[in-house]
Amino acid sequence: MKRHRPHILVVIALAIVLSTGWHGSLRNALTDLRFAWQSRDASGNVVVVAIDAPSIDQIGVWPWPRRLHAALLRRLEAAGAQDVAFDVDFSTPSDSASDEAFVNALREVGGSTILPSFKQPTPKGGPAHVNRPLKSFSNQSWPAVVNVAVESDGLVRRYPFGEKLGDALMPSMAVVLAGQDANRRPPFLIDFSIRAASIPVVSYGDVLRGDTATLGKLKDKKIIVGATALELGDRFSVPNSRIISGPVLQALAAESILQNRMLRWTSDIGMILGLGVICVLMMYSWRRYAPGIRVVILIAAGVGLELVATLVQARWPLVIDTSLFHIAIIAYLTAIALDEIDFRSLLGRIAESRFHRIAMSLGDGLVCTDEDHRITVWNPGASAIFGYVPAEIIGRPFETLCALPADGGARPSMHAAARQALLVPGGAVIVEFEGRRKNGETFPVEASFSGWQGTDGFQYGAILRDISVRKREAERIRYLAEHDALTGLANRTMLHVGLTDLISAAERRSSGVTLLVLGLDDFQEINDMLGHSAGDLVLRAVAERLRSEVDGKAILARLSGDEFAIAIDCAEVGEPIAAFAERIAHAFEAPLATGTRQHRVRISVGVAVYPEGGQKADDLLSNGHLALSRAKATRRGSHVIFESAIRQELENRLTLESELALAADRGEFELFFQPQVRLIDGSLVGAEALIRWRHPVRGYVSPGEFMPVVNTSALSERIANWVMETACRQARAWELSGNNVRVALNLSPSQLQSGDLAHSVAALLEATGLTPSLLEIEVTEDILLHDERRVLAMFKRIQELGVRVVFDDFGTGYASLSYLKKFPLDGLKIDRSFVFGLLANSDDAAIVGSTIGLSRQLGLTVVAEGIENRATADLLVSMGCEEGQGYFFGRPMPAEAFEKQFLAAELDAVSAA
Repeated sequence: MKRHRPHILVVIALAIVLSTGWHGSLRNALTDLRFAWQSRDASGNVVVVAIDAPSIDQIGVWPWPRRLHAALLRRLEAAGAQDVAFDVDFSTPSDSASDEAFVNALREVGGSTILPSFKQPTPKGGPAHVNRPLKSFSNQSWPAVVNVAVESDGLVRRYPFGEKLGDALMPSMAVVLAGQDANRRPPFLIDFSIRAASIPVVSYGDVLRGDTATLGKLKDKKIIVGATALELGDRFSVPNSRIISGPVLQALAAESILQNRMLRWTSDIGMILGLGVICVLMMYSWRRYAPGIRVVILIAAGVGLELVATLVQARWPLVIDTSLFHIAIIAYLTAIALDEIDFRSLLGRIAESRFHRIAMSLGDGLVCTDEDHRITVWNPGASAIFGYVPAEIIGRPFETLCALPADGGARPSMHAAARQALLVPGGAVIVEFEGRRKNGETFPVEASFSGWQGTDGFQYGAILRDISVRKREAERIRYLAEHDALTGLANRTMLHVGLTDLISAAERRSSGVTLLVLGLDDFQEINDMLGHSAGDLVLRAVAERLRSEVDGKAILARLSGDEFAIAIDCAEVGEPIAAFAERIAHAFEAPLATGTRQHRVRISVGVAVYPEGGQKADDLLSNGHLALSRAKATRRGSHVIFESAIRQELENRLTLESELALAADRGEFELFFQPQVRLIDGSLVGAEALIRWRHPVRGYVSPGEFMPVVNTSALSERIANWVMETACRQARAWELSGNNVRVALNLSPSQLQSGDLAHSVAALLEATGLTPSLLEIEVTEDILLHDERRVLAMFKRIQELGVRVVFDDFGTGYASLSYLKKFPLDGLKIDRSFVFGLLANSDDAAIVGSTIGLSRQLGLTVVAEGIENRATADLLVSMGCEEGQGYFFGRPMPAEAFEKQFLAAELDAVSAA
């Protein structure tokens, strides 16, 4: 076995390398290194016309009009270029004039142009999308694939002859350019010893403007037109830490074909034969020659093989894979090194010094004794703990280190602990006892005792650790686990335990337990204006005020940031629960002193009483929070006692949210459209999209019932996006039928908070094909209040798309005039509350008239909502209002009804014309 051990090691190493694929990385590294050692020039027959930075500076931002590509083609044809390949995307139409010009140019050059197709991965990991040139282009050109495979290390090494797109095999661009056949040929390795810098490159701009010197370089050349500018991003990493552009990569592939440098790996048979030779050589020489000679043989074999592989790769299109051969050499060198090491002697020397090094370097104290318990080993850690130097303690009994227990018990027995250690797994017993330092101070010690049979009898050892700091920290951790660190009150955990105990006691006495959950009103303003340190002082002052009010009769706790709780047995209250809660609330009418500043705070109180308000601690806490929420909403600064109706309202809301989620999944939502007309002649100008819910049992549900829940739930963004997409698709359908109906829809706050709304609108317009001016977004003041700077920038981008932005419910907020000045608006809607009483209320008439006049001066359109009769419409016309909507013109209705009532006449008129 010992004779074959080196060869077994080599076999194991090769098996590991083959199973993990590491030899592939070594093979690639060796091939790349040979490319670096060799260097050859390009033939010059392939020229890259570069879309470079000077061309972009000269022509303008990419992409360019295709009429420029047409002009370039004609220049190249006139210069005598052989074949022209474009590494540019022609899969989408641009303006029709430019596309027509490019088709004509392709036709004029006689079909010698190569246009690219490429696979593009889909975002969700589905089948790849194939981008092909437009049919009008492909009819006048040769097709070619430009995809290349990026290997696991991020580099491009291989180049395919072609790729199957659909049912047909399409050749690669370099293969077509070099005039090769692509049928059933495997990919080849690009010869990266051809210097990329030697490939002729001319500027697109120089060719386009007809530079004589540049055009002279193109006669009888094969041309690749593509992007080399960094900002266009068409870059690939290739061996030896180089990054080249896509057109240059295609040119290198074409050069490899033209120079017959389509490199391929050798077969595995040669590698296996080489491994067999080196194994036979080592088996023969292992015991016949000295290790040094074997090392020289191995190194010489590796160097010689690599030289041969380099020469072969330089002369023929063949790459010899030497990776496993080198791994075998490394494994044999390792085996030689291991064979020469005296492990037995090394382990012996390690064993001799291990105990001493461990003992002297331990941070803990290490003490060893003989069988009479007299100390024989004393390390520096023990000196640091007990204060004795070795000379003072060696030879003294171990009991010198132990203090008499305060309860009068016996000192720990090292003999008993060590004997017990022999009987337990791990061979050690942990004991805690009171230690005594040299100066007489006592402290807690943790000792791990062990024992063993030595040459001089049974011996004992103990690792000692001063745990006084740990004990103090444990006490502090226990305190922090039960108390709030800021106020010193009980925390939620301790409150739960205390409530459980109070409920158990009250159940035995058939009495009650009161829980008050208190919340500071507008506490966040203190943190925002004065900082969190001031807020912490206020919270401490609130805790002190509560302590003085309950006088030790109740459990006080801090639940969260600005929420506190009082749990008390009803028998201890001494007054009605409502009076007690109100007294606690009124206790904060006097200001709180925090250093040199006084704060006036107001608290709201939620009350839950056992057993009516909950049978368990969790129930009382939950119901107390519900009552607090109701108090903050309806009776700030006072109290609300929990009633079952409060929870019922919450459950109704949760039920409604659940039904709304099902409605979204089942498609129960519909869009109704209410007409917006030009007041002067009643002609249709647009429609407002309004959501409706057709419940399978209740029929149509009022938006006033379900929209407040939608707007404050997680469904808000999903439903709002559905409304926007459905409205845009309906508007596009009307547009395609010849009716340019401007569709207005209300924006939800969630659409602003969740992401880039402008990007979403642009993507939706592109997906539906809707003309941007036919989309109108209505925003309200509460939306504009969120992150004003970001919202302002976002609406500017939306307006730049061509989408109209209208201020809805104008006049009902607090800062409407300032928003008219700051925000990019196209119009505003006068709220129905002003329009409804317009005929009877002179104040409403004055407000409406002023609003219309101001809007006209600012260049904004005005839409009046809530018009219900002709008189109101006529009055608005006389005031200068151009557009309106209301029941007088039409109620919200489904799209089909809207088309019959408002679009059928227009379609008939168009047909008659």
